[in-house]
Amino acid sequence: MTLAAKKELITSIVRHPEAQSLVDELNRILEEEKKKRLHFYEVVSEMEKSEFINGEIIIHSPVRKEHNVANGNLFKIIDGYAIVNDLGFVGFEKILIQLTRNDYEPDICFFSSEKADKFEEGQKFFPAPDLVVEVLSKSTAGRDRGIKYEDYQNHKVKEYWIVNAQKKQVEQYILEDNQYELRLKSDSGEIKCEVLKGLTIPIPIIFDKKQTHQFIKNL
Repeated sequence: MTLAAKKELITSIVRHPEAQSLVDELNRILEEEKKKRLHFYEVVSEMEKSEFINGEIIIHSPVRKEHNVANGNLFKIIDGYAIVNDLGFVGFEKILIQLTRNDYEPDICFFSSEKADKFEEGQKFFPAPDLVVEVLSKSTAGRDRGIKYEDYQNHKVKEYWIVNAQKKQVEQYILEDNQYELRLKSDSGEIKCEVLKGLTIPIPIIFDKKQTHQFIKNL
């Protein structure tokens, strides 16, 4: 949400004759949500991918083969590049990102050394990353393009990729003046990562294990 949109929303509430009761009800809802979030931390399992979004615990369904291939290939490439160049830490699927209101487990996330050097052994909760990659599935597409997009933007995640494994397509969003701008949407050519400087990936190899294996050898 832009600053102007926030101001407009606040102004509309302030001008409403029931403003105080609306605020009281909102506070009650948010207090209940905090209790649910603490419960989520108690029951979240290392065995299943789960997230806490707007007061609800979301348990993810099993993914399709093409989703797994794209996710695994990208992780290998990004992680390999980060290790070789000593750039930071790359998380895969079960890294819990703790934002102001919601908790996410992105498919892939990268933290620069500036953040990663502060991580400790046994750490379970992590701050907003510098890069997030989400691979779309039928059940997650709405959130990946909706609440997650807005949340990553508001928490200044510098770069956000949305990968469509069925269409073999990648969208790249770059944070400019606190707003995401679409830098690339393509199923061909190359994607140049802004956060991991020097990393350029031919888009078709993201969806091909053999080509990814050969690409990693040349990192």
